[in-house]
Amino acid sequence: MAIKDFSQFLLYRWRYIIGYGAIGFVLAGMLVFAGLFVPGGITADEKQSVVTSEALNIGDLSTFVVPHLPYHLLQATSLELFGINEFSIKLPSLLLGLIAAVGLIILLRRWFKPNIAVLASLIAVATGQFLFIAQHGTPMVMYVFWPVALLLLGTQITRVKKLRLLWKLLFTAAVALSLFSPLAIYPLLAIVLTVVLHPHLRTAVRRLPRKMVAMSLALAILLLAPLALMIGQAPGLGLTLLGVPNEWPSLTANIQVLFGQFFIYWDPQITSTLAPVFGLATSILIVLGLFRLYKTRETTRSYLIMIWVVALLPVVLINPDFSSIVFVPAVLLLAAGLTSVISYWYQLFPFNPYARIVGLVPLVVLVASLLGSGLDRYIFGYHYAPSAAGNFSQDLRLLPKEPQTLLVTQSEKPFFDAVAQYRPGLIVVTQSDASTFTATREARSQTPEGFAVTGIITSPESNEADRFYQYQKTAE
Repeated sequence: MAIKDFSQFLLYRWRYIIGYGAIGFVLAGMLVFAGLFVPGGITADEKQSVVTSEALNIGDLSTFVVPHLPYHLLQATSLELFGINEFSIKLPSLLLGLIAAVGLIILLRRWFKPNIAVLASLIAVATGQFLFIAQHGTPMVMYVFWPVALLLLGTQITRVKKLRLLWKLLFTAAVALSLFSPLAIYPLLAIVLTVVLHPHLRTAVRRLPRKMVAMSLALAILLLAPLALMIGQAPGLGLTLLGVPNEWPSLTANIQVLFGQFFIYWDPQITSTLAPVFGLATSILIVLGLFRLYKTRETTRSYLIMIWVVALLPVVLINPDFSSIVFVPAVLLLAAGLTSVISYWYQLFPFNPYARIVGLVPLVVLVASLLGSGLDRYIFGYHYAPSAAGNFSQDLRLLPKEPQTLLVTQSEKPFFDAVAQYRPGLIVVTQSDASTFTATREARSQTPEGFAVTGIITSPESNEADRFYQYQKTAE
């Protein structure tokens, strides 16, 4: 009986189109769902990001002396176009998260075989860590966006012959703009050390035309000039960009935090983010990826990832709150681990097409379980866990639309002042003598005598459901 050629089956020929279509469907659906519904509301960090973005003023250059300046400029543009609401606050992160995800998929396709790229991409975009980062209206998304941009554009320079000048200029621009973000220097450092240490890349760099190098340097100087001025005005900004904390932390406490974020699988924690970051099965694949990199340590890819991981270890140890910077190298290690698993199975049955097909069954089950568990943990964790729901405020959507006087505390005033810039008639005060006004829950104690509560605005998603109190002056 002749062996059938599986390459002639329709599903086999269309497998990558189906795979990338599934990735696009999952990615688009989850970003929309995460951005609009889960977790729902905004955090204190998102409020602070809005305050920083709204404060940018071309007439006062000191307002631009902030980390993640490109992100805040993008967020300020979003606020200017759509006003201050949950959508406009999160829109920059959603867009950058989408671009980063597409870039990561292309990068995986460049670095690994197509089947590995499809599987690793599906797992990566469905993790709770990525979905949270992509919907969080803060510069956290830049810790994923910049590494992907640098690696992808660097790969384009070395592997693509068309439009090489364009790729070099884009890479230079990405390098310069990434330095406005804290910790972005470390993936760049890994790239530089890889170029210095790996003979193939050294040769490629030496062959670059001097005219292209000169143009790239001129562009880099132009884009980095504002950063140099900013650091000159505020030297502490330079330390912030390097990830140097204001106070030396307790390394013991940080190790405990990191251990909980990555390795406590039997006791998941839900605070502002989900922990552990990766499930047990994903972590095992990442460990396999480390082993594979060691075995193939002579390759450019292995050089880069190993140097990158070594450079990030002390940074994360000192700053455990920046654990999202390990997401991109972890995904690359995950892809390497999947390569090991599939390669080992194919080595067992090098000439048996039926065994290869049967071997896909447990692999499909594994990937499906990783996808399902990641999405389930994200959706139900943030939707129903009280420890997570309490970190997200719905005050912005609950605030009455009609013009009014809003009584707030001193700590709440910067955010609501920013909101008032886009709500005509909204007056934000810390003391009120108006006949009617609305007070936040925290500002109730500042209510003067002679006023009665006429209404309470509550949130069904908060442990402390009362959010705003409406007051009216009583008759004397």
